[in-house]
Amino acid sequence: MKLGFSKTLARVLKSQKKFSKLIAKALKSPQNKAKRATPIPRVAKPVLVETDAFGSNPGRLIMKTFVPRARLPKSPALVVVLHGCRQTPESLDSAAGFSILAKERGFVLVYPEQRSTNNSQRCFNWFRPSAVARDRGELLSIKQMIEHACERHRIDRSKIFVAGLSAGGAMTAALVANYPSLFAGVAIIAGMPVGSARDAMSALRAMKSGAPTPSGGWGRPVTEISPEAKAWPAITIWQGMDDKTVNPVNALGCVAQWLKVQGIDDSSGRAEEKPWGRLQSWRAADGQKVALYSVRNMGHGLPIKMRDAIKSRRSGDPFVIRADISAPGELLRLWGLKRPVA
Repeated sequence: MKLGFSKTLARVLKSQKKFSKLIAKALKSPQNKAKRATPIPRVAKPVLVETDAFGSNPGRLIMKTFVPRARLPKSPALVVVLHGCRQTPESLDSAAGFSILAKERGFVLVYPEQRSTNNSQRCFNWFRPSAVARDRGELLSIKQMIEHACERHRIDRSKIFVAGLSAGGAMTAALVANYPSLFAGVAIIAGMPVGSARDAMSALRAMKSGAPTPSGGWGRPVTEISPEAKAWPAITIWQGMDDKTVNPVNALGCVAQWLKVQGIDDSSGRAEEKPWGRLQSWRAADGQKVALYSVRNMGHGLPIKMRDAIKSRRSGDPFVIRADISAPGELLRLWGLKRPVA
């Protein structure tokens, strides 16, 4: 019996080690080096504060927060941002500027952070069933962070938004599948559909070649998780057309998944050619519910549109890429998080 367990454990460890090596290889040479975004000047870099006690934290994650005291309204909105593999909240925030936007527009910002002890590439374990099951693992840790921020900062619970990049995008999809009523708006950036993998190796295959459609269609994995859900938040899906790390076909799987879940006919969509690429959107009776932003000439990352004054500076995060559209700015527009009137 002990011998059998030892062999099983050895296979699991070997699989995890191989996955880590392959992820490292896939992320070694990110595309669009010439178009990377620029960092926020160090003197202007806001400090992300770590919170030690926010719940039982079964996923053993780290919670970091930015609270703009000067312009924080009585009941502010909350934006949750999940980083990708080989990123930290600081590297992503410095390049993408979410905390600068939080300071300008008066919302609270929460960054869940993965530990290298959980995943050697600092990927959220979106492919591990125990990590994304309702009220378990990393998923529950993130939910506890949201609850802690809501209570501490008197968050308007009708204004909780979440965005995730890469592994963070796949984890974002799992969050929405399990807690649909928690969020008012969602962005899945270079992510994966819910149910596209059940272990490390199947995750890597799905990322590279595209996840196969599950039996019963893409809607089934989500409806099995939340069969009684009646309302779903508006979801935007972002994908670089030249992404070599996450095959763009996975974005189509994400679209198919959320259209099916929300009962929207695929043929009812509208396609528009934009200077930055292609926008496809689908509406329901209560407004736009699903949109796909396909960004031209962009690889694996989050698109940022930079001001002319700072274009010459170089980014410290290779997965934040300069493009002709800014995902953070567009998301805040869609979510109604505007600059306060002077």
